[in-house]
Amino acid sequence: MNALERPDTLPRTDAWAASAAHSNVRYQLQAEAEPDSLCRVLNLFALQFLTPTSVQMSQQGDWLDIQIGIGGLSWHRAEVIAQKLRNLVCVADVELVNQPQLHELAAC
Repeated sequence: MNALERPDTLPRTDAWAASAAHSNVRYQLQAEAEPDSLCRVLNLFALQFLTPTSVQMSQQGDWLDIQIGIGGLSWHRAEVIAQKLRNLVCVADVELVNQPQLHELAAC
């Protein structure tokens, strides 16, 4: 049985921001166009049992433009993940964008 099949596998809570509101975020990053770059980036989410809601990638010359959408994160946790992405050798730039919730869009 692997870690994802265990019944006690629940999403990790953010102990530093337990009472903070959760939001949808989008990571926009640029990584080297190497065969393992996308795997390295997505592995950071997998290690925390997070499944992105959307992943888009396109190659522009020697670079990959990657957008990853994910929901249910506190802003603090989203920032920590962004910093981990910045620490990857293959990643050149990371931008974190707060996405409005669906019910907020309907109210507009």
